[in-house]
Amino acid sequence: MVKWGLAAAFAALCATFAAPASAQNNIPSPTLDAVRARGMLNCGIHNGVAGFALPDSRGVVQGLDVDLCRGLAVAVFNDASKVRFIPVSSSTRFTALGSGEIDVLFRTSTQTMLRDTTLGLRHVTTYFYDGHGFMVRANAGVQRVRDMEGATICLIQGTTNEQVTADYFRSVSVRFQPVVFERTDQAQAALVAGRCDSFGTDASQLAGVRAAMPNPQEWTILSERFSKEPYGAYVRRGDDNWFDIVRWYTTAVIEAEEQGITRANAEEQRRTSVNPNTRRLLGVTPELGQSLKLDPAWAYNVIRAIGNYGELYERTMGESTPVALPRGPNNLWTNGGLLYALPMR
Repeated sequence: MVKWGLAAAFAALCATFAAPASAQNNIPSPTLDAVRARGMLNCGIHNGVAGFALPDSRGVVQGLDVDLCRGLAVAVFNDASKVRFIPVSSSTRFTALGSGEIDVLFRTSTQTMLRDTTLGLRHVTTYFYDGHGFMVRANAGVQRVRDMEGATICLIQGTTNEQVTADYFRSVSVRFQPVVFERTDQAQAALVAGRCDSFGTDASQLAGVRAAMPNPQEWTILSERFSKEPYGAYVRRGDDNWFDIVRWYTTAVIEAEEQGITRANAEEQRRTSVNPNTRRLLGVTPELGQSLKLDPAWAYNVIRAIGNYGELYERTMGESTPVALPRGPNNLWTNGGLLYALPMR
């Protein structure tokens, strides 16, 4: 009887772990259901910084975060147009997500412990690595931040940059005067007008601001970096399936670059590749899509629509764009960067 009891218990345990995909598919996904019922993804983005989210000459918003929103719409709907861009400020972005105004936040948002544990939100997957820096006039004679004794510094309210700046200046016993704004464009205008001696924020955003200046060559970004700023999408807590979709969607874009799959060759790769990892990613075998409640070809559709991570980066902020930001830490780990796709199997 004991043997039979142990056997039955073992069989039950095996059954518990035998079909995780089917069990996952039975779990409700309120956000995915709401997005599908609405027929539109509501995506929170920056309210204006080149490289991440800024309207072009035709009024069409462009940038890395914008394209990631479009790609997520493709993953869900296979239609890049089914996304509504909702600009949110640094001080309102997390409130907008928590209230349900937006479904996902792709907005230069750093993962920190307190944000991840106290806001009712979850940072998903890092897709961009940055660090806090300072921009000054090229003719100001400033070579390092320690030279800015008594300087006025433009900062954006509700960002990690406020604390980073205060912490650093305090640590080196240098006085400064913060001038705080709600939006980046306000800080940029104040800097140009001479209300501030410097602008302190993440280096990629400084590059975007400089690119939009009337005379970019008049400004220099100091080489020092004072923080770690890993950007990632944010979603609300409590919806595991939606978290998984955003996480593995972001991963798939990076994985595509690792595998050398591009917009141009994705169709051929799907048709001819015998690599099991490529066949899984492109939906020739359906298990990845099934586990997320998405079409088996979801990642293939995304790559065909927006490209892999390298393609996204080069067209939005690469060295051939006005932002002209070298990839640096945002290169693949195999090329000396920090980007690393988790195994998609």
